[in-house]
Amino acid sequence: MKWLKVFAGSVLAGLAIGLGGLVYLSVESKVLGAFLFSVGLFTVCTMGLSLFTGKVCYVFSEDRSYALSLPVIWLGNLAGTGLTSLFASLTRAYPALQEKALALSQVKTGDSLSSLFFLGVLCNVFIYIAVDGYRSIPQEIGKYLAIVFGVMAFILSGTEHCVADMFYFWMAGAWNLRAVLCILVITLGNCAGGVLLPTLRKIQQG
Repeated sequence: MKWLKVFAGSVLAGLAIGLGGLVYLSVESKVLGAFLFSVGLFTVCTMGLSLFTGKVCYVFSEDRSYALSLPVIWLGNLAGTGLTSLFASLTRAYPALQEKALALSQVKTGDSLSSLFFLGVLCNVFIYIAVDGYRSIPQEIGKYLAIVFGVMAFILSGTEHCVADMFYFWMAGAWNLRAVLCILVITLGNCAGGVLLPTLRKIQQG
């Protein structure tokens, strides 16, 4: 029952990130799209859902059960982003959105694995700033600004978020062995970036 709850929460988180990706693909302005994408992480944080890129940041401060839940969360996020894509594919907006998603997907699959890894690292530094800001800032406005700024920064700087990228591959219909490899490498980068700041902060604080 515990794992079922974790999986359900992670499917919902993937769906939420898919909604963020959907609105990002729907607008012409990259800045506006990055701002509106934050609805995904806003939903995850306010509803207490399980997003891999946020959860992995705290893997060293939690127990073994927490670490074992991360693959389940990753798979749930994959399913949730696929669900959002499925819904979108049944609408009149899909052809235009698919074209944009395909262009994004081709950039990712055409990149080197080392580049994708380090873009994944940088992305989750931003995600940690966003998620930990939401957790630790006492003022409501500060919590939400942390989410918005963190999300906008990772998108506008061109970094790679494994769950958002899952959605783009679903929307593009571009899953193949290269796409799977790219997602796995980005995931590893997200893991490294997610634990980087909390580990250094712990060392700094002694």
